[in-house]
Amino acid sequence: MNDIAAMQSTRPNFSHLKIAIVHEWLSTWAGSEKVVEQWLLQYPQADLFTVVDFLPDADRHHLHGRTPRTSFIQRLPGARKHFRHYLPLMPLAMEQLDLSAYDLVLSSNHAVAKGVVTGPSQLHLSYMHSPMRYAWDLQHQYLRESGMEHGVKSLLARALLHYLRGWDARSANGVDAFAANSSFIAQRVLKVYRRSATVVYPPVDTERFQPWAHKEDYFLAASRMVPYKRMPVIVEAFVGMPQHRLVVVGDGPELPRVRALAEGHPNIEVRGFVDDAELVRTMQRARAFVFAAEEDFGIAPVEAMACGTPVIAYGRGGSLDTVIDGVTGLHFGEQTAAAVADAVQRFVAHPGAIDAAACRRQAERFSVAAFRERFGAWVEREWQIRHGLAGRPLPQPVGVDALWPART
Repeated sequence: MNDIAAMQSTRPNFSHLKIAIVHEWLSTWAGSEKVVEQWLLQYPQADLFTVVDFLPDADRHHLHGRTPRTSFIQRLPGARKHFRHYLPLMPLAMEQLDLSAYDLVLSSNHAVAKGVVTGPSQLHLSYMHSPMRYAWDLQHQYLRESGMEHGVKSLLARALLHYLRGWDARSANGVDAFAANSSFIAQRVLKVYRRSATVVYPPVDTERFQPWAHKEDYFLAASRMVPYKRMPVIVEAFVGMPQHRLVVVGDGPELPRVRALAEGHPNIEVRGFVDDAELVRTMQRARAFVFAAEEDFGIAPVEAMACGTPVIAYGRGGSLDTVIDGVTGLHFGEQTAAAVADAVQRFVAHPGAIDAAACRRQAERFSVAAFRERFGAWVEREWQIRHGLAGRPLPQPVGVDALWPART
């Protein structure tokens, strides 16, 4: 990947451009929405488009005065609570958004946002949180966890995913350039679309997570309690290590299972949901943060490192970009209790080997300021290439004569 942070500071002026920002849907404020917020701040003239907008009033300040323009799905029956059930219609909904008046289109994609239709005079740049996971490499896991491995529902779901894969691959042709939120996602983009992607790490609010000098004698696992996070695996590891204390934070459908595994083991404390202030305090004081998910990027390990807290992480996915093995934490190779326990024991065997200052320095590479610098540089570079300002010629259009020999 090119190091776009090292680009020259001479940049085109974007203030006169008409810019459209396209996001899948607005229902909660999470990681992908935080990317969109930075775009809204970076390009204050931009308009925002989305399939549906049901963002709670408490989160609307993140839109900085924008009123999102929505698709026809916004007005369909039951959309407020069940808009995801309209997934089969979302490709059509995206294609019906009229972006013809815009010079630059930025799509924030993990499902359908990149499917908007643009013309040859427009530049469409897509930031990939991931290709549609459940339609591609995670299809079988999705069907299994949804209880749709067999029967009529399974047949219908498989047919829908087949249709979505075809549309997803075709719609990639309308994107002029891709950015990915990690090297892992860049590999997925190459596999699915046969396109390269520039890695631009997402913004992490590292200022909210500050180092704390006095660590306490416990390990922390904090996450949403959903299957792919593998929280029960971490608990099982500490069931077999009664000499080490584990604090578990988070809520979700896996919480009852986690509580059942921890029952009768006084070294494991399951707190469930905690507010942001308590999460920060708990993360600051932890001996190490344990993370067993295969994430596209994974913000929680970066937040832990921002606190000066080492991370013991599964060595696949985004953790390979964020956690430096032996410097800011340790990697383990399998999502099993035995692998987690082995990594914890290796960490304990070398106390003080991981420096809190190194953890903080690594976290700062993923700060909000770093994201805005790198993303802005990428957009500007692609604009310069498109308009022949980057020191290399524009690609020439391929005409009929170039494809077929002249008739004699």
